[in-house]
Amino acid sequence: MLIGSIRNFKHRNYSTSLSPLQSLSSHKPITNPLYNFLPQSNNPNNVVALVCSFLKENDHASLDHLKEQGLFSRFTSLELSRVLLRCQSDSSASLSFFNWLNANVSDCERSNVYDSLLSSANDCNWDPVVFDMLIKTYLRYNMVTDGFHAFKKMVKLGFVPSIVATNCLLNGLSKMDCLGKCWEVHREMLRIEIRPNACTINILAHILCKEGHMDKVNEFLERMEEEGFDLDIVTYNMLIDGYCKNRRLKDAVYLYNIMCTRGLVPDLITYTTLIYGLCYQNLDRMISAVNLVVELVRYGIMVSPDIYCYLILALCNEDRPFAAKSLLDQMSQNGYVPNAEVYNELIGYLSRGKFVEEALELKIEMVSKGLKPKMSAYGAIIGGMCELRRSMEALSLMQEMIESGLPLDIQICRSLVYGLCKEKNIFEVESLLGFYAKEFQIFDAECYNAIVRVLSEAACGKQ
Repeated sequence: MLIGSIRNFKHRNYSTSLSPLQSLSSHKPITNPLYNFLPQSNNPNNVVALVCSFLKENDHASLDHLKEQGLFSRFTSLELSRVLLRCQSDSSASLSFFNWLNANVSDCERSNVYDSLLSSANDCNWDPVVFDMLIKTYLRYNMVTDGFHAFKKMVKLGFVPSIVATNCLLNGLSKMDCLGKCWEVHREMLRIEIRPNACTINILAHILCKEGHMDKVNEFLERMEEEGFDLDIVTYNMLIDGYCKNRRLKDAVYLYNIMCTRGLVPDLITYTTLIYGLCYQNLDRMISAVNLVVELVRYGIMVSPDIYCYLILALCNEDRPFAAKSLLDQMSQNGYVPNAEVYNELIGYLSRGKFVEEALELKIEMVSKGLKPKMSAYGAIIGGMCELRRSMEALSLMQEMIESGLPLDIQICRSLVYGLCKEKNIFEVESLLGFYAKEFQIFDAECYNAIVRVLSEAACGKQ
């Protein structure tokens, strides 16, 4: 690329503006009024406007035509600077111009162009924004490695990139998982005294979390504070999330307390991160997460429905269905409608715990909100009813399930047969087996064995 042609240029003042250099070009801006009588495309006074227009249209053929007309033979550092400045808001035009120069100017000419550009500080108002523009253009086109090399060469020549360009480079390298190069850029920042801003700190904090180097967090925070930076809520949230994902909840809570002590008000992201972190731990920590949700609601902070659903399912998995039911009620009171998965899971856990009445109430509530129970929810309630010798009610629920369009499964069939057999209701068992065979072609050996055992026991009793 074009920047490769300036390896031999030495400049070590490390300034964000170019130091005055003796001009290597004797050309002056073309101001001869006679040129205005020439056609637009042959008028040297119009060359900058023409070049910029062709670049925006990506018209390299017209650029080649200008070169053939000899207009670039008197193209001075001033014109070059004006083209680059006009293109700085259009990264594609900037890259197109660099590439065109690289392909159409000889090495000697290219070096002279760059030397002229570098020497033009007194003649025009451009500065290393051109290099910044090159770095950001590379990054916009996902040419992260090229952007990194441009940064290195820029620093080697003694120019200091802007903090905006440096942050863009750090972010691009982080997304590409080039974490080692991120810290190399950071070392260069320290060496040439590019002062970081809040965005830089957040990117570096993200890199620490991405690497899993949570032991370095405290050192990083102390160094930033010594340099006079007040960490913002974004930084703290990122680091708390990093601790939680690395199962270091005590450190996350400690950092949360530090944040509050320093006057920062936690936001919903802070609390959400801590809640998920608590749920990764044991049951006691999960209860702490539930209590945290209660506190948030008390202080008027709206908790997202996803958090409610996550906690309800987590409590179910820990065999705490009534705690889950309480949280579901709170969720409804706050105006949220739990999703079907939450209802179905909670119905299942209540039924398996023989809390059939509560499960039935939940099913009715679910249907009233336009949600459809799954076959697993019906099966759990039917199974719970049969164990409690409420098989006739279970039969009615089976009929409701069939009418809703759900198929029967073998487990529901067995639950009903076992329940009716336990109640010695032989007539209903025989009717049910006939119904299974006729309507669903279900012929299950275990169901038939169950009624045979009941009939055998009855026969033995008569003898």
